[in-house]
Amino acid sequence: MTLARGELSMDMAGKDFRAETQGSEPTSSQPARAQAFPTRATANATGAAQVGIPTTGSIGICIGEVMQISGSSSEILIDLGRLNALRDHDDPAVAMAGQVGSQIKIHIGNLWLLANIRSQKMTNRAEGVIQAQIDFLGEGDEEKLTGRIFNFRRGVTRYPTPGSEVYAATSLDLKQVYAADARPHVEIGTVYPTKDIRGALYIDALLGKHFALLGSTGTGKSTAAALILHKIVEMAPQGHIVMIDPHGEYAAAFKNQGALFDVDNLALPYWLLNFEEHCEVFVTSEGKDRQADCDILSKCLLQARSKSRSAEGMGKLTVDSPVPYLLSDLLNIIQNEMGRLDKSTSSAPYMRLKGKIEELRNDPRYAFMFSGMLVADTMTAFLAKIFRLPSDGKPMSIIDVSGVPSDVTSVVVAVLSRMVFDYAIWSRNETQRPILLVCEEAHRYIPASTIGSGQSVRKILERIAKEGRKYGVSLGLITQRPSDLAEGVLSQCGTIIAMRLNNDRDQDFVKAAMPEGSRGFIDSIPALRNRECIICGEGVAIPIRIALDTLADEKRPASSDPLFSKLWQDSGGEEEMLERVVHRWRSQGR
Repeated sequence: MTLARGELSMDMAGKDFRAETQGSEPTSSQPARAQAFPTRATANATGAAQVGIPTTGSIGICIGEVMQISGSSSEILIDLGRLNALRDHDDPAVAMAGQVGSQIKIHIGNLWLLANIRSQKMTNRAEGVIQAQIDFLGEGDEEKLTGRIFNFRRGVTRYPTPGSEVYAATSLDLKQVYAADARPHVEIGTVYPTKDIRGALYIDALLGKHFALLGSTGTGKSTAAALILHKIVEMAPQGHIVMIDPHGEYAAAFKNQGALFDVDNLALPYWLLNFEEHCEVFVTSEGKDRQADCDILSKCLLQARSKSRSAEGMGKLTVDSPVPYLLSDLLNIIQNEMGRLDKSTSSAPYMRLKGKIEELRNDPRYAFMFSGMLVADTMTAFLAKIFRLPSDGKPMSIIDVSGVPSDVTSVVVAVLSRMVFDYAIWSRNETQRPILLVCEEAHRYIPASTIGSGQSVRKILERIAKEGRKYGVSLGLITQRPSDLAEGVLSQCGTIIAMRLNNDRDQDFVKAAMPEGSRGFIDSIPALRNRECIICGEGVAIPIRIALDTLADEKRPASSDPLFSKLWQDSGGEEEMLERVVHRWRSQGR
């Protein structure tokens, strides 16, 4: 009977692998291991048919056998001749069989155990045998009629024994493994090495336990973030997403799906700052002087808040209460305290505080926060605007902080982040409106260092990472330097989306945060192409490598690299351009 490629008789399935060399005893010149595998020379010369690659619709293509078993990873032996015979197979998953990063399956009773190949080494060139380490991914039931995998789930309940046959996973197998179930999900790309199997992210698991998107500059990180957020917005047009955009690049990507805020229209009232954030802005001294200045500010700030009409009848007014107050009242109180004869310090701390507050009030760069127009009680309107309550078909708030003066940028991000968290806490008795907070360049705001400026934003983002899911706050971290993040934050992210990372420290940091079964995928991070990523964690069924979909030009962030070879060919109009640049520069506006 003539058989097409990849089809041999049923009775050969699972038998040829050992039977090919049975009947002859091992000789001194031919080790016992050669009885199980045809030699490399023989395999290359005879091809797939003569090697006897066992394959049927119910069993598959045997490429090796199990050598050693342990809890999460094991070792297998692979016949190099069989791999060479499969290189031109029509099924891309089979053609990739046995290579690092590909999947194999092992038959155990009525189950199929799926594993990923982590590493390989040649054990004996003459025998053509490869020793490979594998990581177990999960298991699925065997369909009785076809032998295919179905009902795949993460985790392993039964382990194979040494000597069990190892088979190449086919595209049909992977379709069952990677197929999204009934849970809400979005498809973002194609699973490697297949051409048509879609990779999906489970929305509730992705957002419910935080996620991190990591990748070196130029790998397509911003475009990947835009792709994922676009998919989420399309599925949930009534969502609530707040994105901190430090470079002003996402406004172009979400002009139709989001509300855009920058220094011109943000109108962040200064009185929303808590005491720690007030200290970061108003207190400039260091050491012992800083503590004295903070004590004075605390006393004066509480008095200023208590003068507000909104504070009337409040029994628990504190220095952190978001109650409006006048900067002029605060300055007058500081002046009065400085004039008291019984004050415990000199006048220097009062003068420092007064000078800094007056500087901020009079500097037009800080008008978005310290303007005299922001004294009204607009907290309800501000929350509705920033948190998109209601969303009105634009569920995203893009907070462009590129125009914010650098000395208060961390405070602005701290206020916005804290308000997301505080709103979630104080609205627990209301209809829940979960909020996703996305931080681009997260290493700026959650630094590994516990000293220096910007500690308020570090503390609140760390708290959101640890406790946010209990209150319906999801955190999305985007960074090119994961090793600079505060220790423990990355491990709080249930889903990690890793693009190419070139730095060794970053790679090691990500590996430490990954579950044990994903290590084989992580080893391939330095070799990823642009717009490719490794995804593991709660948001996917099992760890996967995905080639991300191409995003339409109008949905991409404005983050493309300049083409020096092209732009340096153009000339003309420099005088007018410089005039416009200098005007914007001097007026601190766009």
